[in-house]
Amino acid sequence: GFCDADWNTLSGDSLSTTGHIFTLAGGAISWKSKKQQIIVKSTMEAELIALVSACEEASWLWDLTHEILLWEKPVPPILIHCDSTAAIGRVNNRYYNGKSRAIRRKHSIVRAYIGNGTINVNYTRSRDNIADPLTKPLAREKVWDTLRGMRLKFIIT
Repeated sequence: GFCDADWNTLSGDSLSTTGHIFTLAGGAISWKSKKQQIIVKSTMEAELIALVSACEEASWLWDLTHEILLWEKPVPPILIHCDSTAAIGRVNNRYYNGKSRAIRRKHSIVRAYIGNGTINVNYTRSRDNIADPLTKPLAREKVWDTLRGMRLKFIIT
């Protein structure tokens, strides 16, 4: 999986945008782009909320793989790639020392998913994050690169 957030760059409503994409065997199987419901104070907080959204989807996919009888057991944790070292560092820390109760709750959710073996979080560079087009406008070449990364193809009629 890949997750990303855009910290309030284009909207007049002070809300950030969350996006995530999950792939299986190299092809996209699930993706989402949505405005966040909480006004955040930093990029790290926006990325943390995006990570929570990706964790919830990963948990659903992880449970689905348990239901597929032919799927190899035990199911390993789902790897989520995030381009924010600050958010990854924050979720790897047991304690959240921020003042926002909503962000502290998000931190606890990600820590619970990591703790129960549902997910692992890994760093990826922003240029390699295929969830980028779900959160912000990009140059044409970057959009084509991410489409190739998702193995999506256009059908021209």
